[in-house]
Amino acid sequence: MLDPQLLRHDLERVAAALARRGYHLDMEQFASLESRRKQLQTRVEELQNQRNTRSREIGKAKAAGQDIEPLKQEVANLGEALKTGRDQLDEVRAALDHLLLDMPNLPADDVPAGRDDDANVEISRNCEPPSLDFDARDHVELGELHAGIDFDRAARLSGARFAVLGGRIARLHRALAQFMLDLHTTRHGYREMAVPYLVGASAMQGTGQLPKFEEDAFRIDDDPPRYLIPTAEVPLTNLVAGEIVAAAELPLKFVAHTPCFRREAGSHGKDTRGMIRQHQFDKVELVQISAPEEAEECLEQLTGHAETVLQRLELPFRRMLLCAGDMGFSARKTYDLEVWLPGQQAWREISSCSHFGDFQARRMKARWRNPETGKPELVHTLNGSGLAVGRTLVALLENHQARDGSVAVPEALRPYLDDLEVLQVPG
Repeated sequence: MLDPQLLRHDLERVAAALARRGYHLDMEQFASLESRRKQLQTRVEELQNQRNTRSREIGKAKAAGQDIEPLKQEVANLGEALKTGRDQLDEVRAALDHLLLDMPNLPADDVPAGRDDDANVEISRNCEPPSLDFDARDHVELGELHAGIDFDRAARLSGARFAVLGGRIARLHRALAQFMLDLHTTRHGYREMAVPYLVGASAMQGTGQLPKFEEDAFRIDDDPPRYLIPTAEVPLTNLVAGEIVAAAELPLKFVAHTPCFRREAGSHGKDTRGMIRQHQFDKVELVQISAPEEAEECLEQLTGHAETVLQRLELPFRRMLLCAGDMGFSARKTYDLEVWLPGQQAWREISSCSHFGDFQARRMKARWRNPETGKPELVHTLNGSGLAVGRTLVALLENHQARDGSVAVPEALRPYLDDLEVLQVPG
């Protein structure tokens, strides 16, 4: 959530920044609501003071033997007017909150302009896409060849956009997740967490999924309702909701391997083949909670941690700086890591690493105690995929395939597969 004070004092600048993201801020509506809020707040404060003054006068009049009934009636009338004023103020505040919850984060100054991924900027790549001397199979063909990816049985179980993994492919998928967790905990200093896969609405609102993107979430109609997590970002980031973190503890670094559940309501017709875009997939998620002045450095560090996974798995990738119109709702700056897929002859996103500023922290009331001021201030939050396990499996199969369909196992992954060097096609 944006700082209301920022809108109150610099509305035109905020509107211009939001326009870079393709979001139209109705300045007239906000100004009208804000003016009404000020009027009602002033009126409520005046009524409160009047009622307090008259209440004190009742005691004095009673001690002086005066008739206190007129004063009591005036206090009662003031109380009714005060309740009406408070109710009206609550309504206006709710309307302002609704407007604020609908606004995306402001893009950082170094985020390029643009409406879609055509305007994203390549920052670096580790190598050029390799050239194979045979026609590359995609992961769907390779999965069938190894009898390890079954979309038909998954569809009978759950419908479209699910997969059943079996045999060595299932084991490879598990090994990838374990490798990522070990790398991030032992080498990069993250604390592994096991978190719930169901969360309440307040947690989803805290990280920005609600209320704007409820159609993309799987909702469980309990009382109150709960949601299947779309990413471990939600429970991991909300671990500090409502808390004041000591400065010495920052940055907090969490990692978790969880399934993720997404309706993909706005992606009909996209990536319908294979495992690229599914309703259920596994991800190893990285989250950092930092002091504001350290956040930019933390973003570079976190992105580097995700890149290390790709480097160790010997996969070709590039880092992209997303333009303002292509960033996620809560992000102020995002790097996407894209891996080369020979079967599609295309770069595809495998990790998205973002700095959110205090946008999520304001929603969650997550703070740290600044030693310089001694006062609680909002933390900054960051997260990134380290990595999406299914997409990493896809990239590994396609990039390390041989002409006969066998798949070489990267050296870093072999200890998780009993030193297996090659996945041979079943004979």
